[in-house]
Amino acid sequence: MSSDILKKLNEAVTFLKKDNSNNPTVGIVLGSGLGKFAEDIEVEKEIAYKDIPHFPVSTVEGHQGKIIFGNLAGKKVVCLSGRFHYYEGYSAQEIVFPIRVMGMLGIKTLLLSNAAGGVNANFKVGDIMLINDHISIDMVNPLIGKNINELGPRFPDMSDPYKRELLLQAKEIAKKLKIDVKEGVYFGVTGPSYETRAEYKMVQVMGGDAVGMSTVQECIAANHMGISVFAASVITDMGIREEDNIITHEEVLQYAAEAEPKLASIFKELIAIL
Repeated sequence: MSSDILKKLNEAVTFLKKDNSNNPTVGIVLGSGLGKFAEDIEVEKEIAYKDIPHFPVSTVEGHQGKIIFGNLAGKKVVCLSGRFHYYEGYSAQEIVFPIRVMGMLGIKTLLLSNAAGGVNANFKVGDIMLINDHISIDMVNPLIGKNINELGPRFPDMSDPYKRELLLQAKEIAKKLKIDVKEGVYFGVTGPSYETRAEYKMVQVMGGDAVGMSTVQECIAANHMGISVFAASVITDMGIREEDNIITHEEVLQYAAEAEPKLASIFKELIAIL
């Protein structure tokens, strides 16, 4: 099984390197409603996921489904405009396949973004939360099964999953740009249904500040490969609430898009100093 995965990874990487001179050092994954950030990239090459050997295909509204090679803030970057989720029916291995491909293309740093539900009572819709850690009870670990030694060790350390150095740099950038940011723990769930009121309270009691359906598996796969990770959530709804409101995916996309310029500014400044 592990040799089969490695074979598929190599075939995808070979395809992407063909007629493409970009050797990226930074990888970016854009979450729900954050696809416009890709417009800031000086594009050298765009390839639809469906054209890449063994690549999954995005099925969720708000995820474009293409890989972009180009330049941003003076760095060579590769960007996934659209990601994959467990609730779409993909296996954990399929979800992290693009992360591993980016690692094999040479990235040293991975920037992740997502839309998340606020659980910390001090948060509000539209806030940006810089992720300092995550809790993963629900999400299937992508490293389950025979270890692929070519990618990383059997038991990778996860004591600093979101590199503290990058987090501190991002906080300084936000301060300089006068962008108010929060900091907290991301709680990963499978979805696709939004959490019940009792589940939101459970997440809060267990130490989560925001809850979402992505990012965790990508972070684990990147750490396995020795890639430094920075991640941020746009708080698009509040799970801890008293009023009888409901959450819709359309609203999530709307609030993510509204916060996108601020998050994009932080990402660009951070990439510039890497």
